[in-house]
Amino acid sequence: MTHCLQDLRQNTALASKVFIQRDYSGGTVCQFQTKFPSELETRIDRQQFEETIRVLNNLYAEAEKVGGQSYVEGCLACLTAYTIFLCMETHYEKVLKKIAKYIQEQNEKMYAPRGLIIVDPIERGLRVIEISIYEDRNFSSGR
Repeated sequence: MTHCLQDLRQNTALASKVFIQRDYSGGTVCQFQTKFPSELETRIDRQQFEETIRVLNNLYAEAEKVGGQSYVEGCLACLTAYTIFLCMETHYEKVLKKIAKYIQEQNEKMYAPRGLIIVDPIERGLRVIEISIYEDRNFSSGR
């Protein structure tokens, strides 16, 4: 299914980008606004978009959750002068991989077929979710 993403980038032209901003209403916890951008109205169903953002927000909340595992990771880090992280993934890193996989799946199954691609927020410093909107070159050139 990855060929769908490659085809989209090769056979279409980037028309515009939409940015979903961080939502700081609940503090500095990493979560994004669920407000539906008007640029996507003809491309994707509002519920599908909101579900994607909701899942991402839940995954970021899971990544930042402080619990026994993160406490043990911190203690091990101190005891080993942080060299433990050379051979061990943190809980946060594991969840970031889960997020990247989720975004990849959403792009392949739902967004790319509609001419959209979600950029992993980690690539934008967790400041925004970038959604690229592509147009078919054949239509835009008038042929």
